[in-house]
Amino acid sequence: MLYQLNEMRRAFMQPMSAWANSASQLYTNPYSPLSYSPMARRIAAALDLTHRLGKDYEKPAWRIHAVETPAAGTALVEPEIVLESPFCKLLHFKKRYRVKSTEPGPRLLIVAPLSGHHATLLRDTVRTLLAEHDVYVTDWVDARMVPITDGEFGLDHYVQLIQTFVRFLSPNLHLLSVCQPTVPVLGAVSLLASQNDPAQPLSMTMMGGPIDTRVGVTQVNDLAKSHNLQWFERNVIHSVPQRYPGYLRKVYPGFLQYAGFVSMNPGRHANSHWDYFEHLIKGDEQSIEAHREFYDEYNAVLDLPAEFYLDTIRIVFQEHQLPEGRWRVGGELVRPADIRQTALMTVEGEFDDISGVGQTQAAHGLCTGLPDRLKEHFLVQGAGHYGIFSGKRWRTMVAPKITQFIAQHDQPRPPSRASRSAGTRRAA
Repeated sequence: MLYQLNEMRRAFMQPMSAWANSASQLYTNPYSPLSYSPMARRIAAALDLTHRLGKDYEKPAWRIHAVETPAAGTALVEPEIVLESPFCKLLHFKKRYRVKSTEPGPRLLIVAPLSGHHATLLRDTVRTLLAEHDVYVTDWVDARMVPITDGEFGLDHYVQLIQTFVRFLSPNLHLLSVCQPTVPVLGAVSLLASQNDPAQPLSMTMMGGPIDTRVGVTQVNDLAKSHNLQWFERNVIHSVPQRYPGYLRKVYPGFLQYAGFVSMNPGRHANSHWDYFEHLIKGDEQSIEAHREFYDEYNAVLDLPAEFYLDTIRIVFQEHQLPEGRWRVGGELVRPADIRQTALMTVEGEFDDISGVGQTQAAHGLCTGLPDRLKEHFLVQGAGHYGIFSGKRWRTMVAPKITQFIAQHDQPRPPSRASRSAGTRRAA
């Protein structure tokens, strides 16, 4: 019922938002007499803010068309889908150089979080790493757009999908996971190692993820542990309404996740919108555009499959199955200690309020089969959760460290029989 009520709210707000957007032009267009009234700027700012608070935010575009590379200057970038499943598309950012013989760099799979926002949240991450790497990204599909006939998608399916992508891109692949996927990525690599699979990646970099939520307590941890699983099923799981392809699919709706994001720092968001209002009055175009770019991304959310969300709450946050050595995927025990040849780097932010300090570093204690020369940890001073993969600290402090780590461990292995096939195809 809550989902239907939200749809009613959206239907009510859309005409009001559209009206506010049109009306604001009357107070800013130089050909309109109203734009010369004493209160024109203030009225226009109020209408613009009303429009943005009431509008729908669709999935943003990647907006990565070119990148400067140290090897060959400017390279044109063309995103292409190379593999897809109902719940995720494997996206390749193909670089086109003036000199065709130029190598794109070490192959890197960035596993984006399936935790509310679209994969485009990692735009800065992708753009920065594209300069020296051949980048692939998991581009998750909004669960409300997946027909119920395509089946369920739980944490086990997530791990198995990562394995499919790794095998497709092997050999000589590097992995980078941001936030939530650190757990399924570690699970996938552990299982590949236990099976002595030749597709094992050369390195894996884990950034701000909940490997062990018994340490570094945050509000996210507290919420997950303060209620039993039945509470989450009753209160945050809803059925997709009829107007979407995923009609009747059980999901954790994006609008509830967005409410949770905002509730963690309501004062900061309120101040940000007030600052935006004042920047509109002053005509500070740079600040206005920065606000719009951030909230166009932040306000665009997607629904999560209910099975995946509830599995994550139970396995990662409540039962701590991975750090306690009890996690099974498809009946097989996940053994990080079996990893012996995939180098491990962990990255944490000093002021991360989503994945607390120590949660990601815990991966080193689980990967006991790795020698110290294949391990590295980096604590980013002064950075919060988003600062470790986006913004100035990411570009100047974190990205160079990751690039250096990947280059250090980019030692090719012989091709396996499970080598890549050409062209786009559908994942199993």
